[in-house]
Amino acid sequence: MTYHPKSDFMRVMMERGFLADCTDYQSLDEALVKGVVPAYIGFDATAKSLHVGSLIQIMMLRWLQKTGHKPLVLMGGGTTKVGDPSFRADERPLMTPEQIDANIAGIKEVFSSYVTFGNGPTDALMLNNAEWLDGLNYLDFLRDIGRHFSINRMLSFESVKSRLDREQSLSFLEFNYMILQAYDFLELNRRYGCLLQMGGSDQWGNIVNGIDLTRRVLDAEIYGLTSPLLTTSDGKKMGKSQSGAIWLNADMLSPYEFWQFWRNTSDADVGRFLKLYTELPVEECDRLGALPGSEINQAKITLANEVTKLAHGVAAAEAAEATAKGVFVNHLSAQGINAYSEVSSPTVGTGLPRLELTAADVTDGISLAQLFLRSGLASSGKEAKRLITEGGARVNDAVVTEPGQMFGAAELAEPLKLTAGKKRHALVVLS
Repeated sequence: MTYHPKSDFMRVMMERGFLADCTDYQSLDEALVKGVVPAYIGFDATAKSLHVGSLIQIMMLRWLQKTGHKPLVLMGGGTTKVGDPSFRADERPLMTPEQIDANIAGIKEVFSSYVTFGNGPTDALMLNNAEWLDGLNYLDFLRDIGRHFSINRMLSFESVKSRLDREQSLSFLEFNYMILQAYDFLELNRRYGCLLQMGGSDQWGNIVNGIDLTRRVLDAEIYGLTSPLLTTSDGKKMGKSQSGAIWLNADMLSPYEFWQFWRNTSDADVGRFLKLYTELPVEECDRLGALPGSEINQAKITLANEVTKLAHGVAAAEAAEATAKGVFVNHLSAQGINAYSEVSSPTVGTGLPRLELTAADVTDGISLAQLFLRSGLASSGKEAKRLITEGGARVNDAVVTEPGQMFGAAELAEPLKLTAGKKRHALVVLS
């Protein structure tokens, strides 16, 4: 790409790797230079938290505000009732309005860490498309909005075409999703002067539809900008790990586990992730990402600290790093390597995920497999048994191999540290 941006926002998008495509680089750049540009990204409420797969879009909204523009956070209270079919192999399960409202309440918590809300020119707004979608009259909508959409063109979009090419069903309900999202852009332009929609590159077709509809109905010049769909260097989708989704809300994933996810980043991804998920200068991101050998581990700690500070605050990041250091020292101590006398108890690392049991829970004892299952270190009893019998489980840094080993009140008088594999830990505490 040879275009050299004039606006701070476009420069950041290009320099830090946020930009996959844009409908009109130059015109958008000029609009960003002229004045405050309201821009939005939509988030459907399919769970009570977003995960790190959405973090690139959240960071785009943060940079938008930091460079002098207005973020519009659009919650899909209406569109979640339909479900986005983009690049999915099957239809999303339908959710009740009560489930959607509960999910929106959970998702709202994360945004206050990244953008500033208020009534000022560049203050963020959180909106809900149910405000205009829930009251639509179907016949009026078909007549006034539906006539602007070509079925032939909609079928050509890759998100739909890929589903049909695999001969997988695409319901009429899902097919309407792209019309509703296009209508969102029109309404946001009409109500808030929104000039830009951003999203992942899988949303390109939906964004283009919204631009075309708004031009036709309101004769307004608006723009679209997409970010790359990120995978890790080993080809895995961002937002997932072996233990499940990496949620952004602390009540769904502890700050320590969140920190550990970033600390475990592959060497090849460190520089790229520093540019996307932190605010460190680009030159520093490049320097850290190029550190040789074991020095790259310090860059990973910097990445984990910086990302966790944004998501959960400075105190949580510091506590997570201290916990990780304590776990590491304990691990060395158990092997007789470089042991530190001041850190010798398995109770170190109170930031670890905790399983709190009562005396009633262990009246007849509790099996080792159940401890790993209930602590979240295994997703099923079968997985817990396999982990233990194959030598991948430790208690207080000692390998254990009997899934049926029982633990009662005496064994739990002091907290136990459970370890699955090399890097996942939890504490069991009898309260």
